[in-house]
Amino acid sequence: MELFEWFISITVAILIGVSKTAISTLGIFNVSLLVQVFPAKDSVGIMLPMLIIADIFAVFYYRRSVVWKHLFSLIPWVLAGIFIGFFVLWKVNSEQLSLLLGVLILTLIILQVGKDSIKSNINQLLPESKWFTYAMGVLAGFATMIGNVSGVIMSIYLIAKRLPKNEFIGTGAWFYLFVNIIKIPFYLFLGMVSTDSFYFNMTMIPFIIIGAFLGIFIIKFIPEKIFHWIILALGTIGAIKLIFPG
Repeated sequence: MELFEWFISITVAILIGVSKTAISTLGIFNVSLLVQVFPAKDSVGIMLPMLIIADIFAVFYYRRSVVWKHLFSLIPWVLAGIFIGFFVLWKVNSEQLSLLLGVLILTLIILQVGKDSIKSNINQLLPESKWFTYAMGVLAGFATMIGNVSGVIMSIYLIAKRLPKNEFIGTGAWFYLFVNIIKIPFYLFLGMVSTDSFYFNMTMIPFIIIGAFLGIFIIKFIPEKIFHWIILALGTIGAIKLIFPG
C-alpha cells in the first residue's frame, strides 16, 4: 500500500471509532472513503472486522442502555434483508457494487436530510405498526449486508420508538454487533474477508480505539447538527464519485 492509502485507511479506522461513540452519520462517509483505496467488494469486507471491534467497545460503554424488545421484534426481518443482500453480493462485481453503493448512499443521505420531517410523521403514525418494523428490518439488513450502511435506517426506526438518548445509542450498539457477527460467514463464503485482510484489520485496532475515545470526548464540544451536515456533504461527494468514477 502507498503512504496515502495508509493515511486513508487509518483515517477510516479512527472515524469508525468516532461513529460508534458519537456521530453515527460518519458511517456513510467511511464507506465512500474506503472505496477510494480498495475495490468496492474488498472495502466492504475489510470494513466488517473494524466495525465489530468498534461495536464491542460501544456495547461495553453502553452495556446498561439497551431496550431488548425493540431488537427482538426486528431480528427476523433483518435476517431476511441480510439474505437478500448476500445474493446481490454473490451476483455483482466490484464495479456494479460501486454503482449500487453510490445510489444507496445518496438515498440514505436524502433520508437523513429529511429525518426531521420523517420524525414528526413516524412519531404520530408508525411506532406500533408491524409493517413499519418489517420494512425497517429488511432495509437495515440489506443495507448493512451490501455496504455496512444501515445507520440512517436504524436511526429512523429507533426514533419511532421514542427512546431516550442513551437507550437510543445502546440499543443501536447491540444491533450492529449482532448483525455484523452474523455477516462474517457470508463474507467468508464470498471471499470478502481473508487472512490478509484480517491481518490488516489487526493493525487498525489502536486507531479504532483512539477514535472511540475521541468520539466520547468531541461529542461534548462539537454541535452535532453542524457536524452531521459536514459529513453528509462529504458523503454526497463520495457517493457521486462512486456513481461517476471518471
